[in-house]
Order: sequence, then structure tokens, then C-alpha cells
Amino acid sequence: MDKMRNFLQSWPGKLILVGTLIPMAFLGVQGTFGGPEIQPNQLIKVGDQVVDVTTYQAEVNALRNELMKQIDASLINEDALAKQVLDNMVNRALLENQSIALGMTVSDETITRLLQQDPTFQDANGQFSNDLFAQFLQQRGMTKDVLFQTFRLQLSLRQLNASILGTAIYPNSQVSRLLDLQRESREVWVHRLNWQDYVDQVEITKAQIEEYYNANKDKLISPATVDLAYIELDPQTLKIDTPSEDEIRAQYSSYLKEKGLSDGRQLAQILLTGADAEKQAADIKKQLDTGASFESLAKQYSQDPSGATGGNIGSFNPSVFGQDAAKVEQALSGLGVGQVSQPVKTGFGVQIFKVTQVSSDAPSIDSLRDELIDKAATYKRHAAFADLSAKINTMATDGVGVADIAKELGLTAHTISAYPQTDNKTALSQPAVIAAAFDEFTIQDQGVSANIAVGDKNIWVQPSNYQASRALNLQEASEQIKQTLAKQKATELALADAQKRAEQAKTDGAKGLMTASANLGKVTRLTPTLNPQESASLFLHRAATGNDVWAVQTTDGASIIVGAPVESVAESQLSDADRRKTAQLLRENVGEDQLKDYLQYLKDTNEIIINEDALKAQR
Repeated sequence: MDKMRNFLQSWPGKLILVGTLIPMAFLGVQGTFGGPEIQPNQLIKVGDQVVDVTTYQAEVNALRNELMKQIDASLINEDALAKQVLDNMVNRALLENQSIALGMTVSDETITRLLQQDPTFQDANGQFSNDLFAQFLQQRGMTKDVLFQTFRLQLSLRQLNASILGTAIYPNSQVSRLLDLQRESREVWVHRLNWQDYVDQVEITKAQIEEYYNANKDKLISPATVDLAYIELDPQTLKIDTPSEDEIRAQYSSYLKEKGLSDGRQLAQILLTGADAEKQAADIKKQLDTGASFESLAKQYSQDPSGATGGNIGSFNPSVFGQDAAKVEQALSGLGVGQVSQPVKTGFGVQIFKVTQVSSDAPSIDSLRDELIDKAATYKRHAAFADLSAKINTMATDGVGVADIAKELGLTAHTISAYPQTDNKTALSQPAVIAAAFDEFTIQDQGVSANIAVGDKNIWVQPSNYQASRALNLQEASEQIKQTLAKQKATELALADAQKRAEQAKTDGAKGLMTASANLGKVTRLTPTLNPQESASLFLHRAATGNDVWAVQTTDGASIIVGAPVESVAESQLSDADRRKTAQLLRENVGEDQLKDYLQYLKDTNEIIINEDALKAQR
């Protein structure tokens, strides 16, 4: 029942769980048949089903990429990710074998019909295209027979899954009852007693510590540790120069390009090429300064086809000039209609420009100046961040230590003594950092890791003084045991006090506990202000009349709860369609348990060979 309640608390989560019950189970696996021994390039062998190393690594990468769309890469536990993929592939191989053994197969006619209905292979008229189908096979290096074999296996596997998930029984009456339970509510008052408030009353003896140690010594483990030196680089702390006018104009051009706008300047040009282009441009500029017609000179001297029409080239588009865009921008800066630029040497030759028109719906550079300055500064900061990160990586590769890197580049070197591999609660507890700190080769060489992205920062670590994981002796474990026992005994005292006060309230009345500060209002099983232990006890106490008072132990100590009469809803407000959908999800949830049991049965009755050497090489 608790599992079902948890399920109802997160329907979207369960929808995802049911939809991906065997993650990647329907992705194609190219199986190969081999002898009893597993080959070096094979990772998993279950009966006739074989998964090669390449397929495994591809699925690890695919799952990692999906996770990185949702969370920071430094939070991904690579060991857990690899284990999940390995378990999924073993499960899939077991089910593939079983579907074949049970004769669950699909005819060529059915596969052909499904392929013909697939939009991937349909032309513009919605008809099956042999050309598209042939192109699909060619791109994947597959033959039609291989595709049919893969597709047949996928459909058989889907059929086996559906046969398990679809047969689970969960009666409609139980669905209705469960939904109605979620709608029960009552007003509550909660007084929480924290175990820390009772710890002064606790006395822990050496005999108790020794007794606990002897009973739990196999669990009292000192994790592997290293002394960790590290530097972190935050782009926000990098000092950069104030953006120049050229950089601001470059951002303005990028803004216009991104928005599909023009700055409104219409230009004409005179283009000159050849060895004497610069001298010729200087002579022409002198003529223009003395009042000569730009259009006439363009027709006479310009070596661009636009010269025939007086040099008109239309709207100014910085992207046309590539790396010379900033130079051209500078030459045009401040020019009004009819004014002429200085000669500019570009990739096209030497150019002289005339502004023929200024009219635009685009905002002016001055109206966007503050925003453009911020963008230019951000661009410079990220460029500096990337350059400095690359420099640190190079220094690390060359064997320079963290302290020397920090000194040379003006950064701060930090240290963490006895940095733990497990139960890590330091400032660098991200799985990616832990993995780098305990990398076997980095420890052996006492080198500096490559940069590790943690949020917007980059971090480099250098481990030393590696200490292997080991069992704690009594003396080492004494303080930890003392704290554990102190919390246990203080929690017991808190619960005893809560029970005493609850019993007193039952005798004297609960009004003294029904204070405004303790009132949580009307709550249900889904109310987040209740902790799990309080929520679990919420509807276990139901007096025929009046309020209920009870005490419950919690992870933080104990709670005294006063509950008003339970308000029940006889009928759920879900629509019939939602109720049917919920009933199906519940049945699939039950089917999930059945599928897990079925997989365990298959694991117990089939030989599963894992190539440990190949697996280790992938880590």
C-alpha cells in the first residue's frame, strides 16, 4: 500500500518508469553467436545473446548525453551510470533469449506492413518509397535481412514485456479505494521534539561503545582518502579590460544579424585592386575631398561591377567582410549621408565607401550601448576563461603542480586534508571531482587532473598521500560510535517525553497543544510540511468523536500530533477517463514487480558471462 501511495504522489514519474521499464530494451543490439568462451571484444554473453564492447560503450555515452541535458556533468556518477547500462543490457539479453525460447516471433508480412506504415519510408504523397528504404539501409550499413531480424527481435521482446505487464490484476474497487484514501484530510497541530535537546541527559559508557563496536565492526570503515590540492577558475572573477568601441560595434553587428535587422546604412563603393591600389585610392580620396563626384569616379575607376551604376552596393552587411568587418566598421564610424570614408584595405582590395542613405527600423547602437557593453564584456570574459583553462591544462600535462600553477598565474591554491572517496561532504563532493581525485594514474603520478566542469567553474585537482579504505579500530571508531549512541538514546528520551505529554493530553484535554504556532492547517498524505514518519501516522489514529493525540518517533527526535476528526471523500473527483488511466498505471505498477521477479528467475536459471577485463578497460 505504501508503494502505491508513493506511486500516486508522482504520476508523471511512474509514467516515465513504466514507459522505460527496461531502459533501451527496444534499441537494436547486433547479436553474434559464439562458442562457450567469451571473446575479447565481447562484454556480455547470455545464452546465444552476445553484446559487444562497442555497443555497450555507445549506450553508456547515449545515457550520459541524456543526463547532461538535465543535470550538470559533474553530478553524474560514472560508476552508477555504467552499472545501470550493464544491468539493462543483461536484462535485455535474458528477455531476448526467453522470447525466442517461448516462440514469440513476428512474420515477415507483419514487419513489412509496419515498415510501410512508418513515416520514415513514406514519400511526399504518403506512399512507401523503396528509394527511402534503400537509403536508410545504406546509411546504416545493413541488409534487409539484418533489419528484419533486428526488428523481429524487438517486436518479440515488446510482446514478452506486454504479456507480463498487461496481465497484472488490480481490481477497480481497489483503485477507487486507493484514490479515495489520497483525498482524506484532517487538521493537525504538531509539536516537534529535537533529539539534540535531550543529548545532555545522555551518558555513554566505554562498555556501551565497546559493545556497539563488536556488534558493528564490519560496518565501521574508514573510507579511502587523499590529501587534495586544487585550484578553481571562475569566469566571473576574471579581470578584463573595458570593451573597446570596436568590440561594442562587433556586438552590435552580431545583434543585428541575430535579429535579422540592418543598421539602415546604404553604401556605395569604389574598389581598387592591383599592386598600386593603395596609391590610386589615396589619389581618388584627394579628388573626393576637393568635391569630385563619387559616382563619376566609381564609374571611371572601380573594379567592381557596381561601378557601372555609380558604386551602389546596398545595405551594409558586416558579415560580408569577414575578419575585416571591424576595420570597415571603424572607417564608417560617425559618417553621415553623403560622407566618404578613408580608404580601407580588405580581403577584396582597397575600398572607399560613401554613405548614401541612413534609415532603419533597427535600434541605434547608442540605444543599446549598455546591453552591448555587457555582451562584449561577457564575450571577453568567456574567451579569457577558455584561454586560461587551456593554459592550465597544458601546464598540468607538462607536469607542473597545482601550487606552481597557482603561483605563476596569480590564482589561489586550496587544500583539503583526508579528502574521502565515500560519504564525501566537503565543498568538492561532486562525483566527477571524486572520480578525478581517486583516478589510479593521477594518484600514481601525483599529477594534476584535466579541468573538471562544475557549474560555470573549472576545477583542477592534484591528489597525494593516498590512504586505502580500512576497518576502524576501537579507538578510532569510539567518537563516531559515541555520537551514534548519543543520538539513539536522546531520540528515545524525546519519544518517551512525547508519549508522556500525549497521554497527559488525552487525560486533561488537547487544547494546550492546539496552539497557533503548532497548527499546520488541513493536511493530506501528500502534504510536504509533514515528515515521512508523521505522514505515515496521519490516519492511523481515528477516534469515534473528538480529537486524536499521539506521539511518533522521527529521524529528528519525536513529534506530538493532535489530529482533528478525519474528513473523508466517498468519491474521487477524477473523471472516468482519468480513473481508467490511473487503474491501468496501477496495474502496470504491479506488473513491474512481476517483471522484476521474472527477471530474477531468469538470472537464477541462465548462465551470465561478464567479461570483467573488457569491462574494466571501459572505466
